[in-house]
Amino acid sequence: MKREILVNATPRETRVAIIEDGQLVELLVDRPDARRMVGDVYLGKVEAVLPGIQAAFVNIGTEKSAFLHAADVVVDDASVSDDEDEDEEESSEEAASGGAGGGRRGRREVRPIQDLLKRGDDILVQISKEPISTKGPRVTAQVSLAGRFIVYMPFASKVGVSRKIDERSERQRLRQMMQGILPDDVGGVIVRTVSEDATTETFERELQSLMGNWKRIKRKTQFLRAPALVHRETNVTRGLIRDLFSAKVEGVTVDSKQVFNEITEYLQSIAPELVERVKLYEDTVSLFDKAGIETEIRDLFKRRCDLPSGGYLIIEPTEALVSIDVNSGRYTGKRDPEKTILKTNTEAAREIARQLRLRDVGGIIVCDFIDMETQSNRDRVLNELRGHLSRDRARTKAFAVSDLGLIEMTRQRVRQSHWQSMTETCPTCNGTGRVFTPETIVRRVERAVRRMAAEGRKEPVTLRLHPEVALHVLEQEHDFVKRLEKLAGFALDLRDDPLLKPDEMKLVMKGAQRDVTQQYALA
Repeated sequence: MKREILVNATPRETRVAIIEDGQLVELLVDRPDARRMVGDVYLGKVEAVLPGIQAAFVNIGTEKSAFLHAADVVVDDASVSDDEDEDEEESSEEAASGGAGGGRRGRREVRPIQDLLKRGDDILVQISKEPISTKGPRVTAQVSLAGRFIVYMPFASKVGVSRKIDERSERQRLRQMMQGILPDDVGGVIVRTVSEDATTETFERELQSLMGNWKRIKRKTQFLRAPALVHRETNVTRGLIRDLFSAKVEGVTVDSKQVFNEITEYLQSIAPELVERVKLYEDTVSLFDKAGIETEIRDLFKRRCDLPSGGYLIIEPTEALVSIDVNSGRYTGKRDPEKTILKTNTEAAREIARQLRLRDVGGIIVCDFIDMETQSNRDRVLNELRGHLSRDRARTKAFAVSDLGLIEMTRQRVRQSHWQSMTETCPTCNGTGRVFTPETIVRRVERAVRRMAAEGRKEPVTLRLHPEVALHVLEQEHDFVKRLEKLAGFALDLRDDPLLKPDEMKLVMKGAQRDVTQQYALA
């Protein structure tokens, strides 16, 4: 698989695109007003301890208090069991949440939150999940610091090895190498995927560096007053270079001289053999335009995603989950309908895996594939989906095809998707994606005027409607005003108002110019 990284940087935005086999599969966006927080370490103050949900809320200085579960609080016996390999995440943010931090903590009993914390306590925590929707950030007290080759976990005591290293003998070799280096009573580590060719000296150097960072963090907390930021995770470009750039990546192309210098300087210290693979792009045509991916980025927010054979996906994010519907579209095959369905579903499985990465969708995902008659075909589609999900840096889990043809899956979510972070709720439809029809608005006006008549009002009223609704009245119900005046017993003046929303209306008493919409337009 050919993989390359493109970096487009401006003073107000940095975009990183990951290309696999000529296709855009991942996009990272970093802006000063929406800085990535996962991996940051804070000194927080416990605001509330809630035994009922075994959690505490911690003030770390963000708009909403952070959520800390009892399982994420440091206790004396915290460790990773000897026979348990750790899941290792490729990015620094996910490494922090997937190691000793917010991920698997080994087999130990979780003590009651009320025995561990009380209101007013100061506590050192690390963000494992950014604020999403109405929820504040999620934090863990089991801090982990990510390096290029290892993740250092001060509150663990064992060595784990990435499950993405397939060979058992290689995992065992790396574990033994790391165990020979790791001093007693200083914490634990996870050996990362990129460490397959690392030497003992490389491990020792990085371990000492990460342990030094941890000592500086602890020392800094002695001079700070909660809530306060203690340690900030590296920026998105540097973090990606550290976690992903290896000999398996063809190259990195950067269109900013400043970022290019930062990357090459950083690589000189961690992987000098890779410096020659970093190229500075100086053409007048935009880098992303030249690569032909700008259009794909604009399509990120469309509901419909077309498949090569003519089928398509409909991707619908909701509060609870993301639903994906597979449709055959114009592709009808030749003779065998089952083969037609299998081809469409197989293409859909590949594209679903790509779109989840590209849109950075997380949480619960339900995929509605076209119904297949044979179990073997269902298994083929599931294996296709799982095979492409295995390339994902986020943790994913896809379950077997149900009797309804659904595949339920989860994808690790540590921040908002691009749809959530780069768009906002429509002020007209309030997020529903729908507005009431002109016919519906006219009937609401009629009910409101009836309520006014029932109270015995006789003052003339001005009806203000959006131009499209007013046009509907003039063309489809030209006798509407006269009929309503006769029913109500007072004069009505219909006016169009382009400043109104399509499904908004206003009732204004003519004499006092008083808006009485809220009083009478109940439904």
